Amino acid sequence: MNKMKKINLTYMFLLFSGVVLAQTGQTVNKGILYVSPGTLVSVESDFDNTDLGEYENNGEVLLKGNFNNDGITTYNPSYAGYTRFEGYTQQNITGSIPADFNNVLFYNSNQQPAFRLYGDISISGNADFYNGIVQNDVFGGIIIFENEATHTNTSDDSFVDGHVIKTGYNNFTYPIGDGQYYRYAAISAPEEISDSFTAKYYMEDSNALYPHENRAQEIELIDGREYWTIERTEGEADVLVTLSWDEFTTTPSELLVEPTEAIRVVRWDEDSQMWVDEGGVQDMFDRTVTTPVHVSGYGVFTLGRLRRGYLPTEDIIIYNGVTPDGDGQNDYFYIEGITAHPGNTVQIFNRWGVMVFETAEYDSHGNVFDGVSSGRATVTQKDKLPAGTYFYVIQYPNQGGTVKKTGYLYISTE
Repeated sequence: MNKMKKINLTYMFLLFSGVVLAQTGQTVNKGILYVSPGTLVSVESDFDNTDLGEYENNGEVLLKGNFNNDGITTYNPSYAGYTRFEGYTQQNITGSIPADFNNVLFYNSNQQPAFRLYGDISISGNADFYNGIVQNDVFGGIIIFENEATHTNTSDDSFVDGHVIKTGYNNFTYPIGDGQYYRYAAISAPEEISDSFTAKYYMEDSNALYPHENRAQEIELIDGREYWTIERTEGEADVLVTLSWDEFTTTPSELLVEPTEAIRVVRWDEDSQMWVDEGGVQDMFDRTVTTPVHVSGYGVFTLGRLRRGYLPTEDIIIYNGVTPDGDGQNDYFYIEGITAHPGNTVQIFNRWGVMVFETAEYDSHGNVFDGVSSGRATVTQKDKLPAGTYFYVIQYPNQGGTVKKTGYLYISTE
């Protein structure tokens, strides 16, 4: 078995003579520092990569002190470069230049927040939030997750307290929280690798800044304990938005009572200066609500609840399984009672928010969804859709208003 070479920079810095210097308890790089694959470097003191430094980590580097980057911090994508922040005390991450990391571990059980992020860091592999809160809210740094970057082990003990940027075309769950609570938000996959969205969680009442009395008439309640910001920072793509809840810690219990289909994603609309309903598909197991279509704008989001008069009537029963195999059972999306509501519309979207079916006066004259696209955006008309999970949006007039019903639709080939 191959053994990893271990180098301790505090005591063995002369192996990098002319490149790494020990000064007043610091390890200072003023030249080229290359950590080769299969090498473990343990930095017992603070590590300063100066404006003259070029630091490339293709092995494994254990940082037990503060980290500063004013030069080049990078890695070779061909190798699994790994940076471990495991401090003896709280660790400051500073620098005037963003530091590029592949895989990162945050593991520090000292006084929280264990990591104070003053500079920007970019992660292209996986960020393991094993233990310790990364605080950038008051220090000004930002964590950037590049395309296909991931994170693991987020919890109330380890998350990012502040802004997180995600770039690229993958769906993403933001590892964000506030105080001592991990309270994530998520977006569906954008279209381009250059698309970028920024999110942050606030464990605060939004009412002072965004008055709850200014809301659309169908919204009965607005979460007064927490809110999120999700901004489109680069590109023109639109996404679905998912918010999480926790009735045991931060989310008001009155928002989550039956009927649960009343739980919605609501957004503060800057143009109208009011809260608007962005819809909601509830997942009671994961304790999330997702907009069934692309949101109509970005900015401030939180949880809300619809008034009863705007919920679907009891004479509408939705059968959300479709097996379009021609056996006469579940061959199309069946909505019992929909024909009793003239003026209805039905829309179906895939998990990227692309509309694959749209019609009015559903279930009249064979006007049904049978697993075939009616064509829009990137979906070709008359294509048989693949098995998987979709979203439906059913709307119809009722008692002078418009009722909107949203939920999951499952297409199966078995």
